[in-house]
Amino acid sequence: MKAVLNHFAFEFKTGLRNPTQLLMNYLFPLGFYVMMGAVMVPINPLFAASMVPAMIAVAAMASALLGLPGTLVESREAGIYRSFKINGVPAASILAVPALSTLFPVLIVAAVITVTAPLFKGELPVHWAWFVLVTVITAFSYAALGALIGVVATDSRSTVLYSQLIFLPSMILGGFMVPTEILPAAIQPLARLLPATYTMQAYKGLAYDQTTVMNPALALAVLLSSGILALGLGIYLFNWDSRNLSRRGHPAMGLLVLAPYLLGALLS
Repeated sequence: MKAVLNHFAFEFKTGLRNPTQLLMNYLFPLGFYVMMGAVMVPINPLFAASMVPAMIAVAAMASALLGLPGTLVESREAGIYRSFKINGVPAASILAVPALSTLFPVLIVAAVITVTAPLFKGELPVHWAWFVLVTVITAFSYAALGALIGVVATDSRSTVLYSQLIFLPSMILGGFMVPTEILPAAIQPLARLLPATYTMQAYKGLAYDQTTVMNPALALAVLLSSGILALGLGIYLFNWDSRNLSRRGHPAMGLLVLAPYLLGALLS
């Protein structure tokens, strides 16, 4: 346990010292939040109703999808995980600790956004317990997905590609700027394959008592199950060394993480 805590403390401090992680964990999401609050709300007052959950979801994606995978790949390419293996550190700890250290910055940024939202006329949640639960599950799900991307990616460039395949569509179709219910009927099935859609539906239905296009409890269950599946797949597919040609399972198995979203799309 002491070794795990030391590893966590190291990863958390690295997130504050590493310029890239500092940008993705804190500066980018908070800067984007201030810009959207100052510009978007005056242009579209309806955005105030979803500003807080939308900006928290963006913070989770930036930290977990844009920041975490590259760190994991860089550590693998540098041979750090070989040293971990020699010293008996299990793969589960190697993935869980960075994911946990990513979760905490998301929660910190979420707290800042929530406290300062009234300055931008952002609406606060109706049910605080549900709000906290959805935030924690969202951060966990995205962190686990980011860890999986870091495991299946072959190099730093591919982490950018895989992450952007989720990040960019989520910004457009995830319900941040345009509510899911007013998307064209032909686009809505695609939106239901994105974690952001389930995050926004869970926030709206459970924390804000707003109308949703799917069962918000189902949306939260999909997020949780996808996070657990992503972490399990990441541990199973984990490769200690980029030069090791023999690995357990093909990286394409990572696509199984889409199963909860496909099921959610069918049930909603």
